[in-house]
Amino acid sequence: MPYYTTLGEIPAKRHIQFRRPDGVLYSEEVFGTEGFTGPSSTMYHIHPPTQVAGWKHEYSTEQEYVETNVMRMRHLISNRMDPKGDPVTGRTVLFGNADCEMGVCIPNSEMKYHFKNGQGDECLFIHNGTGTVSTMFGTLKFKKFDFIIIPKGTIYKMIFDAAPAEGPVNRFMFIETANASHIHPPKRYICDKTSQFLEHAPYCERDLRIPEMPLVHDEIGDFEVRIKALKSVHSYMYPYHPLDVIGWDGCYYPYCFNAMDFSPIVGKHHMPPPTHQVFTAGDFVICAFAPRMLDFHPQAIKVPYNHSNVDSDEVMYYCDNKYTAHKGVGEGSLTMHPQGIAHGPHPGTVESSLDKTFTDELVIMCDTFRPLFPTKAAMDIDDDAYPKSWADWKPIPSG
Repeated sequence: MPYYTTLGEIPAKRHIQFRRPDGVLYSEEVFGTEGFTGPSSTMYHIHPPTQVAGWKHEYSTEQEYVETNVMRMRHLISNRMDPKGDPVTGRTVLFGNADCEMGVCIPNSEMKYHFKNGQGDECLFIHNGTGTVSTMFGTLKFKKFDFIIIPKGTIYKMIFDAAPAEGPVNRFMFIETANASHIHPPKRYICDKTSQFLEHAPYCERDLRIPEMPLVHDEIGDFEVRIKALKSVHSYMYPYHPLDVIGWDGCYYPYCFNAMDFSPIVGKHHMPPPTHQVFTAGDFVICAFAPRMLDFHPQAIKVPYNHSNVDSDEVMYYCDNKYTAHKGVGEGSLTMHPQGIAHGPHPGTVESSLDKTFTDELVIMCDTFRPLFPTKAAMDIDDDAYPKSWADWKPIPSG
């Protein structure tokens, strides 16, 4: 996280005696990154966080990628996916590489346990639904179009409110780091002296929703915490409620940011994708094409120009049916355009958009700097006609 905060009760100094009402010391835990030279938080537990037992292997999370020697544009129709599992077991990885894994989750059951991703940071983008993430740092309430950033090692439980009977179903897109990197705002948005968001940044501290009360759960019993590590999920048993933190302070904690609070940077001519960047991590970035005014030169081309991703693969997740540059994609679609193949607007979309002055689309994009590969689950919802959809181009005369 880019700035310091505190919640609950903490002592005046770090690493000094801090006692419970019964006189027993609280258990201090330094929750740090990068060998304790990166962002960290210091937490105070009612019980020692080392009191765990009953560990066992639950299931493998290692992905089997297919068509690893095939380079083509792809369109996945995630509306074809059936609801399954809870907000962790229901996640279906669709693309991945050595740096990240991404996919879609449409849960249909509740988490009966707490979860910790000990393998990487998580970015959960809420397409539909509301609910609560209860974490060791406090409570986050989430809503439609929220990014939820959950740092590596955070214990949490994600609970969706019941979806309306008439729909839509609860759904989120997820991106997880797989290379030990962390998800942060881009450095160019942050002052290197104070870690404050700069004036040119398209969002700032006021847009971030950080953990709130209730914080501490003081309960004795048997509580399961499932931990993702070593490409597997392992089950551990805690003899107390795992969210037993009485207070904490620091710069490493989960938070929410709503994509509709992103303030797009617009220009006289079409702006490149980096102006839409929201987060960065090791060898990939996350962007949001949010509602915005379109380019205002009298002869501006309003949709993205043809471009070649010579250094990156591009995945776009469509939150609605309003994207003007591509035909045949709809709400819940994912497209993947690999490095090495030029791509751009579909035939007819340039001319049809010339008179537009505003777009209310929302598209989430992840660009990776190493090739992405699909999973078998991706092939099950693949639209194999998509790569041919540019072939019917014919020149349209002006006037």
